[in-house]
Amino acid sequence: MTQKRITDDLQALLGVLPPAVAESVVQANNSDNLLEIILDLGRVPVARFVDKEVPLSKGEVTRNEIDYVVSRIGEFDADNRAGLERTLHRISAIRNRRGHIVGLTCRVGRAVYGTIDIIQDLVESGKSILLLGKPGIGKTTMLREAARILAEKKRVIIVDTSNEIGGDGDVPHPAVGRARRMQVATPTLQHEVMIEAVENHNPEVIVIDEIGRELEALAARTIAERGVQLVATAHGRTLENLLLNPTLSDLVGGIESVTLSDEEAHRRGTQKTVLERRAPPTFDILVELQERDRLVVHNDVAASVDELVRGYPLRPEVRSRDENG
Repeated sequence: MTQKRITDDLQALLGVLPPAVAESVVQANNSDNLLEIILDLGRVPVARFVDKEVPLSKGEVTRNEIDYVVSRIGEFDADNRAGLERTLHRISAIRNRRGHIVGLTCRVGRAVYGTIDIIQDLVESGKSILLLGKPGIGKTTMLREAARILAEKKRVIIVDTSNEIGGDGDVPHPAVGRARRMQVATPTLQHEVMIEAVENHNPEVIVIDEIGRELEALAARTIAERGVQLVATAHGRTLENLLLNPTLSDLVGGIESVTLSDEEAHRRGTQKTVLERRAPPTFDILVELQERDRLVVHNDVAASVDELVRGYPLRPEVRSRDENG
């Protein structure tokens, strides 16, 4: 297994927090497992770690403390996210009905080198890959590493909607290597930038975080049909629930109801009305991140969807770092 190297530049994030809160984070002495810091007006500040939550003071967060943080970070985008220049940290705002910020989620962004070893053979296969998994399990970290490795030999463009892959600011974070990065003005325009990347910049690979809308799913299909490799993440945890998502099911081919002839139904031993895959999948391979060091691989998405709709048991490949290490 490749030796992991982690860079999180935590001091940059601590530098924008109220001093008392930052000091409490340091005293917790568990920075490797720190996921995010929560500052909600009128509530106790909290640090969320991989396995627990820790209060950072006995006093409630004040308006002055919220304003203190906001004054030290970049502007919030249309999706209420802001970042710190040349880092991977992300600060997301919660606003009241008048548009005033009443809560902040300060997510620790990390560049982890060596996370892609478990699927590096898939990433370098030239096939399009879709990563699924719950929030915080490491999809974006893996995506960033995939972009860096692919960019060593291919023309890679990252479509970076929230600057979560390449970091905030005009210069991408070194963790993406030679990959080029296109920023997206507002989340609703992500599909347009995806198409623009293909038409204007001649990529061999496009990397996208969080395909979540129907237009983005359509853009992904258009890109794949032009022979460009896609490496992306999407909302969902398993192939089954992605297939049942009407917005995103096209990524794996979608399903439709088909009426068979009497002869065909008899031959198959099924009812006359059955479910079948509607189209070839946009992505060749689907990876379910079940845990940080354990994942399930569907090496042939079309075959897996066909087995699912016919009620056959799936036989995906299970990989873990314990076995690979």
